[in-house]
Order: sequence, then C-alpha cells, then structure tokens
Amino acid sequence: MHISDGILEWPTLLAGGVGTVAMAAYTLRKLDLDDIPKVSVITSVFFVASLIHVPIGFSSVHLILNGLVGVVLGMRAFPAIMLGIILQTILFGHGGITVIGVNCVMLGGGGLCAYAVWQLRHRFHFKKNEMVFAALAGATGIFSSGIILALALLTTGEEFAVVAGLALGAHIPVMIVEGLVVGACAAFLARVKPDALAGQRPIAAPIDAPPTTKSSDEESSK
Repeated sequence: MHISDGILEWPTLLAGGVGTVAMAAYTLRKLDLDDIPKVSVITSVFFVASLIHVPIGFSSVHLILNGLVGVVLGMRAFPAIMLGIILQTILFGHGGITVIGVNCVMLGGGGLCAYAVWQLRHRFHFKKNEMVFAALAGATGIFSSGIILALALLTTGEEFAVVAGLALGAHIPVMIVEGLVVGACAAFLARVKPDALAGQRPIAAPIDAPPTTKSSDEESSK
C-alpha cells in the first residue's frame, strides 16, 4: 500500500509532507530513550512484513501490520512506521521520495487509528478482550489507510476513481488476515508479557492479609 512517484499532484504531496512533519513532531514527544529498543524491533517487523508480496489478479498485496505497530507502540507507532517507510524508499525504492509524506500519513495514520480502537478495550470486560480488540485494531489499521489512499488518488482526478476503488477492494482480504494475525499476537503477548502492549494497565497486586495475632486465651494456655 505505497503510492509511487509521478501520480499525485503537488498540493497533495505538500499536504502529506506537512501532515507528516506535524504528526512526527507530536508523537516524538511521547518517545523516551528507554523505548528505542522496543521501537526498533517493531519497526523491523513492519519493514520486513511489507517486503513479502502476494500476487492477486492484476496487482499484489502484502502484510502491512501497522495495526500491530499501533497495538504495541501506541502513539509511538507513527515515528516507527515513518522510519520503516523511509528505509523502504531508500533501500528498495518502494513508493518514492516525493510521496514519503503521503505514505507516512497513510500508513502511520492507520497505526494511530488502530491504537485508538485498541484503547477501547478498557471500556469492556469479557473473555479474550485483548484478542477481540486487537483483531479490530488490525483491520482498522488497513481500512483507515485504504481510505486515505483512496482520497489521495481522488485528488488527482476522477479518472483515478476506479483505481481507488480497486485498490481499496484488493485490501479487504488483507484486513481479514491482519485482524487475525494482530489478534493472535496480542493474545499471546497478553498471556506471556502483558506490559509489551501499549496502554496496558498493570494488574493490581493482591492486598496481603493482616498478620494473625494470638488470642489472649491461647497465650494464657501456654
């Protein structure tokens, strides 16, 4: 789900660049030095997943996992995805230099939308809560990115309306697959390392019972 150079007009490219700078400036404020190793690992996962393409008809799709990035990193998802997109562009030519801003808003914005859905789990309490909302977050990340992709293409002209619809439709299977993948990953992390998930509230430690004291009758019987 990368837009290539030479497709979008300069106003859309400019808007994407300004949006990326603004979103990066805001989300990087939430980044601590202790978070860098975790962000690096998740960025690597996003980077590698986007390189595996599966052909579907006239086009191809690939896992994006921006929903997983949002579930694990929260607001830090945007700088992680932005770094991954920049590396993909420089090393493999995915997309292009002029559309880095638009691609960052598209995929990074999807990661932030996924995080917003993931945070809704705190309002509900039922079995496998994390898995359900992580699956919804994974699908939301793809859906919201697809909407941004379609809107960006529509700004170029009505002739891209069919292309925008086809691109969005081609990623419906990806929404389902990513929902299942992100749900399974979140359920596993919630069981073995819950603090790895973004916004996970710590489990309250049980209150220790007060120490028992011997009654006066027990003391007098000694």
